[in-house]
Amino acid sequence: MASLLHRLGALSARRPFAVLLAWVFLLAAAAGGMATLSRPLSNEFEIPHSEFGRVLDELGQEIPQVAGGTGTVVVHSADGFTADQRRALRATMADWEALPHVTAVLDPFELQDQLDSSGDQLAQGLAKLTKGQKQHDEGRAQLIGLQNWLADHPDQATPSLEQQLADGKDRLADAEQELDSGWTTYHAGKALSDAGAGVSFVSKDGTTALVQVRFDAQTQQLDPAVLERVPETGAALADAGIQADYGQEMTASREVGGPGEVIGVAVAGVVLLVMLGSLVLAGLPLLIALVGVGVSLTLGIAATHWISLQSMAPVLGMMLGLAVGIDYALFIVNRHRHQLADLVEESGTPPDRAGIRASIALATGTAGSAVVVAGTTVVIALAALAVSGIPTLLQMGMLAAFTVAVTVLVALTLTPALLSLAGRRAIPRRRRTTRTGRSRDGWPQRWVGLVTRRPRAATALVALVMLVLAVPALSMRLGLPDGSSEPQDSTAYRAYERVADHFGAGANGPLLLAADYDAPVAEADVVAEEAKVAKAVLAVDDRVSVLPIGTSDDRRTIAFQVVPVDGPSAESTVELVQGLRRLAAGDEPVHQTSSWLGLEDVVGDANPTGEQLLGDDVQLGLTGATVANIEVSERLASALPLYLTMVIGLSLVLLTIVFRSILVPLVATAGFLLSVAASFGAIVAVYQWGWLGSLFDVHDPSAVFSFMPTLLIGILFGLAMDYQMFLVSGMHEAHVHGRDARTAVRVGFASGARVVAAAALIMVSVFSGFIWAEMTMARSIGFGLAVGVLLDAFLVRMTFTPAVLSMLGDKAWWLPRWLDRLLPNLDVEGAALAQRLERERVEAAQAAAEDTERELEPVG
Repeated sequence: MASLLHRLGALSARRPFAVLLAWVFLLAAAAGGMATLSRPLSNEFEIPHSEFGRVLDELGQEIPQVAGGTGTVVVHSADGFTADQRRALRATMADWEALPHVTAVLDPFELQDQLDSSGDQLAQGLAKLTKGQKQHDEGRAQLIGLQNWLADHPDQATPSLEQQLADGKDRLADAEQELDSGWTTYHAGKALSDAGAGVSFVSKDGTTALVQVRFDAQTQQLDPAVLERVPETGAALADAGIQADYGQEMTASREVGGPGEVIGVAVAGVVLLVMLGSLVLAGLPLLIALVGVGVSLTLGIAATHWISLQSMAPVLGMMLGLAVGIDYALFIVNRHRHQLADLVEESGTPPDRAGIRASIALATGTAGSAVVVAGTTVVIALAALAVSGIPTLLQMGMLAAFTVAVTVLVALTLTPALLSLAGRRAIPRRRRTTRTGRSRDGWPQRWVGLVTRRPRAATALVALVMLVLAVPALSMRLGLPDGSSEPQDSTAYRAYERVADHFGAGANGPLLLAADYDAPVAEADVVAEEAKVAKAVLAVDDRVSVLPIGTSDDRRTIAFQVVPVDGPSAESTVELVQGLRRLAAGDEPVHQTSSWLGLEDVVGDANPTGEQLLGDDVQLGLTGATVANIEVSERLASALPLYLTMVIGLSLVLLTIVFRSILVPLVATAGFLLSVAASFGAIVAVYQWGWLGSLFDVHDPSAVFSFMPTLLIGILFGLAMDYQMFLVSGMHEAHVHGRDARTAVRVGFASGARVVAAAALIMVSVFSGFIWAEMTMARSIGFGLAVGVLLDAFLVRMTFTPAVLSMLGDKAWWLPRWLDRLLPNLDVEGAALAQRLERERVEAAQAAAEDTERELEPVG
């Protein structure tokens, strides 16, 4: 591999303008393709064969009006809504209803009037029933009196009196049947009214109302431009003195870049400038990264003409592409500069153009080999995300893997070309020496000397720190961000807070429940069946209200809205969903509570035997955005162990091939697991517990973004292997050349520590720029990667690894001979390449000497 890359580097160095123009052309073509072919990115999190998807599809067929997406507009007037404001709101609602894909806009004041009037209707019905009951009791008493009189005076009984008594009994039986039906209907209606008592559309103080905008598809499936029309149309409400805020489902940020990312790249540039000491050389890795990201993302977005792409995918691709692009170019540039410095020191004069090109080719062959292995590791780890079985995660992984692959190709071709154009400017201006001319020990030598002198203490200290940081990970909960995670100055956050303050936090994420019957429900029994389902649901904890919202035409499906106590990502909401699933499965008996509003008149007595209140003829199903988020999180959590096992297996195989060792891969994998656990712990402490929330803009701690653990494992694994490759390969090379184990650790560490430290700081800077990104989902990923890289580079790779390898001594590099013969030789360190170049140099020198001898021989 090193020989092939050496030839590639030499070709790029000889034809720099051709390589540069090729990448410029490709970038322009990709940008043109993106401009003409791209389609809007999706905010949908797909999950095949999901329960919520099945229920939603069935509801779409049976009750279409409740199965589409719903967007919430929270309108507010500080002093209550005036008549003029209500007219302005109705006019705007009419405009909203005329927008594409909008099926209905529900007037909150009309809905509230209907809810309020239902109480009056119940009161009127109760009064009518009470009056009818009184008349019935009076008639019954009169009938009993007549019957008793006839029994006492049989001689006065006449056919007309007996007929009158018989007719009275018939009328009484009919009245009793009608009263029983009326009381049953009343109790069912009263129960449903009380079950939905927590539902309202206008706040009690009259200052806030909820407008529901219904669409013909789920909001995540709609073009963002369609959703953006709603806030644009609603801007007219401000003229009427109405403040309108829009739920997250209509305003979630889809921005790929932002000021935080720019600051992160700027910090990376400063690190490069300090390390390389030249604006030209500092700008080179940045240019490599920008070209790699530009080509890959524009091609990926252009591909949306044929495939759907989740909006988070380009963010992840940009995050990774910038970080690895800068690092990979830096590794090659740094190797080239060191080689030039050695040439100047050996000859005393700067090398000529041929010497510079030879150094570029050698740097591409050696450092480039490590870049290829490291990049391949990241690509494989990201591609392995397919094991999750979730298309959205696969999209993220494949675009990120494609970005890394393109960035590696850019680094291997464009870096040599630009270095060739830079020429002698790549030669370091000075090398730190003592007065005697010998190299002076820097911080890498001092640090590795300290670590290897106290290896047990260093190992124990690092392990202790990482395990302490990992403790919060034991309580990690996964979920998708809701409106409470949005920036505090955003309309989505204001909408969430207003809903929580005036209608309860659960109103931000109601559940949709479908009751499917084996046979059509009789029209007269619909209300009673609704009450029966409502009672069963209310027996589950963590709910506020249950409200019927639709019945299919054939009356075989009834839809309900269930409002939780807390917000969509709260732990209690997850428990409510789990409780409703158990109810649907019939696994948990439902117990009647004595305080339940007289519903016993509808469904029977208190159910002391624990029998299921719902009959076998009804099946319950859950769906809605909140349920979908919970099911996605559960699917991701279940796929995590398999993915982690695959990554660990890949780590062991790859490192065994590269380092020809059994114990080195085990040490590297143990360090990786420590880094992952500590990163998870830090994420939980900040984003779930709220520690240092003001610093990281975490104002409402909640569940951890469910995609984060899987993505972090894959990405951090690849990056950790980068540092492992560049540090330990130097140790392995020193040991192969005869150094004892401890000296090899020190020499190898000193040769790669500076570039690894700079690379880690660059990655931390780039990833940290996403902590304050517009897109909420990117924040915890950026934080987790920044913390993970920081811990892995400086504690695991630069402290734990040299300490453990120092303790292991020569055993660290042991490999059974039979296994050594079986494993392929990748020549990552370029040993075979160096031997070939040396052989060619000797042969060239011998040939030159022979030519000189022939020239000096006397003629004749």
